[in-house]
Amino acid sequence: MFAAFAGAASISVGYIGLIIGAVFAGLVYVVFALIVKFAGVEWINKLMPPVIIGPIVAIIGLSLAGNAVGDMMSAGYLGLACALVTLFTVIICSVYGGKGIRLIPFIIGIGAGYIVALVLSLTKVAPIVDLEIFKSIDGVFALPNFSFIEAWNGIKELDLTYILTIFFAYVPVAFVVFAEHLADHKNLSTIIARDLTKDPGLHRTLLGDGIGSMAGAFFGGCPNTTYGESIGCVAITGNASVITITAAALLAIIVSFIKPLMIVLDSIPACVMGGVCMTLYGFIAVSGLKMLQPVDLNKNSNLFTASVILIAGVGGLSISFATGLGDITITTVACALILGIITNLLVKKNKN
Repeated sequence: MFAAFAGAASISVGYIGLIIGAVFAGLVYVVFALIVKFAGVEWINKLMPPVIIGPIVAIIGLSLAGNAVGDMMSAGYLGLACALVTLFTVIICSVYGGKGIRLIPFIIGIGAGYIVALVLSLTKVAPIVDLEIFKSIDGVFALPNFSFIEAWNGIKELDLTYILTIFFAYVPVAFVVFAEHLADHKNLSTIIARDLTKDPGLHRTLLGDGIGSMAGAFFGGCPNTTYGESIGCVAITGNASVITITAAALLAIIVSFIKPLMIVLDSIPACVMGGVCMTLYGFIAVSGLKMLQPVDLNKNSNLFTASVILIAGVGGLSISFATGLGDITITTVACALILGIITNLLVKKNKN
């Protein structure tokens, strides 16, 4: 986590703004957890039924599709070849591999794509891998650049107006990922055959996400969410072990202190990761569509609700307006969610 910021050349007020925004987003989750604890989950099911959550989660995945394809094409057609090697290796390992292979298809896929990219770079056919980065290896162990320490010094330059601007920019995002949180836990519940909204309880999962986001943000990390990609990994590998996930987290921390390994990870080209992301982002979209399976789309009320969300999301509807606190933008996914909720409230009393 800390090593992710090792390349930062300088820290500006913008960086501390991101940290504070992530703290606000985590705080919203904590508030949600308290509400669910005392009010239950029925109001959530009524406000955001599957006909809303399903399309929203699908839109989150589809909105990332351009990033995946852009990464795949970032090094031209030879880079695309590396991406496809990665993609097809993941698919073959997941579908035809033995039990051990199916546990690590993404690692094997990234390895295969990276080897092809490295060979193309070493033979000077195409400079896909930045070989110069390996010259910076000057030892085995190294402390990451804990840039968040310097970032917090920027808080002295912030005023109330700027902090309120951050608040109004990030809080809507928390509402959107809340929908993904709910959908992911429902999907994961079907995978492990246990209703996670009841055991351990939605209020506990929300609280965990909220505290994790705030703690991670304090140390310069990204906000914590229940990534649909991770749910897809669990579905493909069948490994839902908390022990495994904890061990992976600890291993990631340890690796961040081993410089050669960090250099190798940094050298993985975007095109290779694009091949993996094509599957992972697709998992998000498909998991959202799966939630629509029990929804009767022959009813106009459901059809209109899902249609509004999908078209607003795919079409890229967003709203920006100036306020006394600065420019505020309601993102595409947030607009789709708001329109979906309004549409559903408008038509839900009609059974047609």
